[in-house]
Amino acid sequence: MKRVTLKLFTAILISIFLPIFSAYGEQVNFDKDKPNKAPDEWNCGITGKGNPKWMVIRENTAPSSPNVLSQSGRGTFPWCVIPGVSLSNGFVEVKFKPLSGKIDQAGGLIWRFKDGNQYYVARANALENNISLYHVEKGRRKTITYVDARVPHNEWSTLRVEFAGDRIKIFLNGRKYVDLKDKNISGAGAVGVWTKADSKTLFDDFIYE
Repeated sequence: MKRVTLKLFTAILISIFLPIFSAYGEQVNFDKDKPNKAPDEWNCGITGKGNPKWMVIRENTAPSSPNVLSQSGRGTFPWCVIPGVSLSNGFVEVKFKPLSGKIDQAGGLIWRFKDGNQYYVARANALENNISLYHVEKGRRKTITYVDARVPHNEWSTLRVEFAGDRIKIFLNGRKYVDLKDKNISGAGAVGVWTKADSKTLFDDFIYE
């Protein structure tokens, strides 16, 4: 009787806590990467032209110290993805801090990344105070939607995207701003982060599941 009770109790605990643990997904905080170089197991590049500069650096304000991922170069659409991850459905989340930029002050998330010419991207822009959803096809960015949203400058914010089938939801600092259906890009792809133009942006605590 005691064994049955113990097994039942264990099963109840697993049913309660397993979904909670699973909701956190896999987290990358760049603290195991060496500073002054691109992070290990990531591929960084650009859609369009320019000279992006993706680099792990030490940052006193990092949400999880000591390291963050920095993009301080210039280019059309700089990106950095984890090629070893391939998701069709799930979520991606990142903390980002827009530092400067006269054209843009953007932090973005990428998913269903096939290559530098085909992927989805959600962008939060501190210069324009909005959130945009795009799909990139044949290297050209196409707008799906954008909404007004306060995006703090020189502060850490959390951007999150949930995607399943043709459903896409975008959240900023816990508030949902986008919830729609789009069928432009299907199937699995890599996930990562993104900036635009002259944005100087920091990223930390990248999570995917």
